[in-house]
Amino acid sequence: MNQEIISTLLKKLRVVNPLIHNITNVVVTNFTANGLLSLGASPVMAYAAEEVADMAKIAGALVLNIGTLNSTVVESMIIAGKSANEHGVPVIFDPVGAGATSYRTETAKKMMNEVKISVLRGNAAEIANVAGYQWEIKGVDAGHSNGNTVELAILTAKKLNTVVVITGKDDVISDGETTYVVHNGHPLLTKVTGTGCLLTSVIGAFAAIEKDFVLASTAALVYYGIVAEIAADKTAHEGPGSFQIELLNQLALVSNDEIVKYGNVEKIEQV
Repeated sequence: MNQEIISTLLKKLRVVNPLIHNITNVVVTNFTANGLLSLGASPVMAYAAEEVADMAKIAGALVLNIGTLNSTVVESMIIAGKSANEHGVPVIFDPVGAGATSYRTETAKKMMNEVKISVLRGNAAEIANVAGYQWEIKGVDAGHSNGNTVELAILTAKKLNTVVVITGKDDVISDGETTYVVHNGHPLLTKVTGTGCLLTSVIGAFAAIEKDFVLASTAALVYYGIVAEIAADKTAHEGPGSFQIELLNQLALVSNDEIVKYGNVEKIEQV
């Protein structure tokens, strides 16, 4: 993928300033909102069942995250998701911790069955458990496995008929036919709570302005990875607290030239 395309999408996003409706977990709400604002999107956090349908239908994208799920929130997510589906609004789903408990796994599968998901984003264990494959999980994090994440993404995308994003050391994006691997990012992202959840919302922001969801997701991952690399470099001797603040700074400051210069994405040729 040409990094110039990613740069063009970033410019468009910052001009359009899309409204992103987030029903996310209580741990990351503030960080997610500030991250989207820094990027150039307009976040809204609306959870009440009485209003989520109205909010979802006017949004550029709907982001659903089950990090701190309960039955009331799940009801609101399904109402919002169905409204988004009816009005052509892309739905981005983050099945946090799927596989850790039966409730999480069943909720994630229920979401996939009742709502048309445009992009499913998680770590390898979460994606595997949503799709019904075997993969280790520890808490809400992926455990070690010898599994092939490219193969997992392709199989899951075909099985669930959606774009799948598997994040980790390298990030994989696939719709079952077209597959990319993004090599940008930094290990410090795993030392700050909510960076993965924010990434899901960043994907939502790109999906709001680009209906090719493989392209939108790949652009979001390249951009976010470069942001993390620059933030880590600027706070190399300061620790994860400073990195978190600098990540928000760089979400706003990263330039189109840096996207072109540092973007590292590979297209996987399927046989």
